[in-house]
Amino acid sequence: MCRHLAYVGPEMALGRLLCDPEHSLVHQSWEPRRQRSGTVNADGFGVGWYAEGDPVPARYRRAGPIWSDLTFADLARVVRSGAALAAVRDATRPGADGEAAAAPFADGRWLFSHNGAIRDWPDAAAPLALGLPPEELLQLESRTDSALIWALVLHRLRAGEELGAALAGTVLELAAAAPGSRLNLLLTDGAAIAATAWGDSLWYLVDADARRTVVASEPYDDDSRWYEVPDRTLLTATCTRVELTPLKETPSGEKERP
Repeated sequence: MCRHLAYVGPEMALGRLLCDPEHSLVHQSWEPRRQRSGTVNADGFGVGWYAEGDPVPARYRRAGPIWSDLTFADLARVVRSGAALAAVRDATRPGADGEAAAAPFADGRWLFSHNGAIRDWPDAAAPLALGLPPEELLQLESRTDSALIWALVLHRLRAGEELGAALAGTVLELAAAAPGSRLNLLLTDGAAIAATAWGDSLWYLVDADARRTVVASEPYDDDSRWYEVPDRTLLTATCTRVELTPLKETPSGEKERP
């Protein structure tokens, strides 16, 4: 359930990244090729992007399917950015949270998305929620598993953890509390990307010459430079390199692949 994508590199129109490719994120909202759970991602969408000179990203989110939003199509045609995170949503459960439940979630310079579901939600996650400060629980944007996961990640980021460590620690904590959960997480600060492959597909493309990296639930075209990330892996990336770390214990022993 859900498809998402993050990009860092030269400034480009959002439409070139999200709409124009043959198997773009927009196309994946109704016809994903590698989605392991669910079929149609029509329960909302969102995109966050960074403007030059401003570390705090802008967001555009809606509760309906991305293909029906003509305003987004027009916006994507003209808005340009060197870093973005976007997602199309297939809800874990029906709800009334509307666009507040649509990724990307945001705080300060960070953008976040979750592809998957916490098994036995909400009961299995309740002990972890109780471990958060009350003021952070009160700031949840919606009553969804993704919003709680974001709160757990954000708590680690505010404590000073790096992007990859914050995702890895959260995934391992949730996997222990709710075995069988699908926990593909995606995070960026506008300069770097971190992601986890845990229960669903994750791919990346690095063009070191052009200094651009794309991390996505699935490839948006048939470029031979796409590589699949093994399940239970942490990915960290900049615009020129990607590192993969098995998620078995505290991340260590990174390996690189251009």
